[in-house]
Amino acid sequence: MQTPAAALHDLPAHTLLQAYRQRTLSPVEVVQAVLDRIDRWEPHLHATWLLRPEAALAQARASEARWLRGAPQGLLDGIPCTLKDNIATCGDPTPLGTAAVDLVPAPADAPPAARLREAGAVLVAKTTMPDFGMLSSGLSSFHALARNPWDLDKGPGGSSAGAGAAAAAGYGPLHVGTDIGGSLRLPASWCGIFTLKPSLGRIPIDPPYTGRAAGPMTRNVHDAALMMQVLSQPDVRDSMALPPQTLDWQDVERGPEHVRGLRIGLLLDAGCGLAVEPDVRAAIEHAAALLESAGAQVTPLRPFMTQAMLDGMDHFWRMRSHLDMASLPAERRALVLPFIRAWADSVADMPGAAVFQASQQFHATRVATVRACAAFDYVISPVAPLPAFAAELPSPTNDPLRPLEHIGFTVPYNMSEQPAASVNCGYTASGLPIGLQIAGQRFDDLGVLRLARAFEHLRGAQRPWPEPPTVSP
Repeated sequence: MQTPAAALHDLPAHTLLQAYRQRTLSPVEVVQAVLDRIDRWEPHLHATWLLRPEAALAQARASEARWLRGAPQGLLDGIPCTLKDNIATCGDPTPLGTAAVDLVPAPADAPPAARLREAGAVLVAKTTMPDFGMLSSGLSSFHALARNPWDLDKGPGGSSAGAGAAAAAGYGPLHVGTDIGGSLRLPASWCGIFTLKPSLGRIPIDPPYTGRAAGPMTRNVHDAALMMQVLSQPDVRDSMALPPQTLDWQDVERGPEHVRGLRIGLLLDAGCGLAVEPDVRAAIEHAAALLESAGAQVTPLRPFMTQAMLDGMDHFWRMRSHLDMASLPAERRALVLPFIRAWADSVADMPGAAVFQASQQFHATRVATVRACAAFDYVISPVAPLPAFAAELPSPTNDPLRPLEHIGFTVPYNMSEQPAASVNCGYTASGLPIGLQIAGQRFDDLGVLRLARAFEHLRGAQRPWPEPPTVSP
């Protein structure tokens, strides 16, 4: 029986692939439904850039022909997807969310884009991000302000801002973002979707950087696992890539019984930054109780981050950004968001010794995180201490000298290279989603996906996905 067209944009990727195989759905139908959904939502969300409907439909028609021949191109043939602005696509500029850089066409696809094309995915659009990816909001000097579909007064988080909003709004099932301190997990948490920040090097990227990872952003664990099978393929351009491994990414289905006997640490205090708000704490405690009732050994974990660690990483990133912006012509530099300029310029006079000391906090964070997690199979915590905040703000504090006070739970796992997921675990009194972070031991990406899938069973039914307003913005 054919699925009603109105629901096509909500169908997960693994369901679409089965329908393509059975010829009950065509990629053309699905992509058109996604484009119609984008058309309704986009005036409100501003989640996309380089949205090219005709190009997407041309890809869909080519996919349809392959399925009719019984010869799909790859694992994701005909599945709509989006890519974050900072993931290069051949022939397109890569603005990095800022009006300050020249729009020069990229000479080649970055690894995630290349893998998706090889697998036959339909690239519907790029998604928006803030200037240089250095904000946890959708505020940008290049893109229109991105908003959260659960509440248009709130931001989707960042820096994978458009990707988080797109996934929650039904812009197709598959989206790719990046993360250096929480940029996958924060928008996933605030938009109620699923993501995995993989172990460093699991998904090849270009350019690589300490702590930087690309990852899937989806509505469910199964679709994320499907993407991992494609995105984790080797690419020599990533000098930090892990050795190729044959992992059974599709073997993620686990019920509540999977939880029995697992040693799980419960972290409710990051040790730095903003205090956890009551609604968030209650949702995480409820998630912990669900895991414990299923047989997990849940043990409270003392904070292992310090404010000095967070400040050191912040100051080093300021100096990196200050030097990057200092290399720009004055007229270009003036186009950067004032908040970002103020943040970066605050360290203009920092002596070399202080920069070195700041850089050492990356290693200190790594050591502390690995040591704290060693006694556990997994560690759970909030993704962020607060739910989604006002869309117009660059950060929850709105203070360029305190810009990272909300990443104390996420950034440790970038530095320790451990996989960490965000899975929705509840809602605030006003209906905003709340993400549970599940962190695993280094290289145990598959284990994190399996525990997240077991938790999807435990958490019960979720609220319906938001619908676009019926009036123009």
